[in-house]
Amino acid sequence: MSWDGVNEFVAVVETQSFTAAAQRLGISVAQVSRQVSLLEQRLAARLLYRTTRKVSVTEAGQLYYQHCRPLLDGLREAEQAVSQAQERPSGHLRVTAPVYYGERVIAPLLHRYLQSQPAVTAELNLDNRKVDLVAEGYDLGIRLGPMDASSLMVRQLGQRTHHVCASPDYLMQFGEPHTLAELKHHQCLVGTLNLWRFREPDGRLHEVHVAGRLRCNSGAALLDAALAGVGLVQLPGYYVDEHVANGRLRSVLHAYTLVDGIWANYPRNRFLPQKVSGFIALLEDSL
Repeated sequence: MSWDGVNEFVAVVETQSFTAAAQRLGISVAQVSRQVSLLEQRLAARLLYRTTRKVSVTEAGQLYYQHCRPLLDGLREAEQAVSQAQERPSGHLRVTAPVYYGERVIAPLLHRYLQSQPAVTAELNLDNRKVDLVAEGYDLGIRLGPMDASSLMVRQLGQRTHHVCASPDYLMQFGEPHTLAELKHHQCLVGTLNLWRFREPDGRLHEVHVAGRLRCNSGAALLDAALAGVGLVQLPGYYVDEHVANGRLRSVLHAYTLVDGIWANYPRNRFLPQKVSGFIALLEDSL
């Protein structure tokens, strides 16, 4: 039995691309293509259909993939079981997180982790989309807000608090809202969705549709607009805390403040690598 070409084949199936498979494995596209072709010759079977635009899996390829994936998982777990016996974390750690939170919070903690673990290298990719950790080869994903049902492992790292804020000049001109119903009379700075979520005093979740003169999919840009006096904004504390503390913003509607979660997601694995568990432990302590 030979393992030649198996990793390359599985990577192509899971990424649906020779280019993406090469990026995941850290080798050239030509090497991936050559290894898969040699594997097909050895098996005397066509595993993949290739066109200039897409890659699809044949019936034989799907059958082979279903048998190979558990074998590769078992091999990885065996390697991780051995590495668990090592005294210090080591290896390459791939992490993904939302852009602004990743810049402000996760990146500094990752830098601290690298300083304390010289045998670990890391890659941090910041992306606001919901990344497929397994398909894209990540060890750890940081997620914010309510958690949907998932086949991944989930661990709560902390909480984030959402604040409704405005500049003192704006509140001087338009007044301070004291109820959710009053928001319809204000210029609300709208993000990706035109609704804000609140927690009623009795614990119920409540959504309010909001509108205003500015809509933007960047929390940093909405923060800048609020600082400029353009309107009210709802943002998590890591955007606004320092500005509330120095008086450039004032927080309102405290009775309806929403608190939700900060989460670590990672693929199910009987042997969580020390490079991952060590970083998660740092996040738990810090957040």
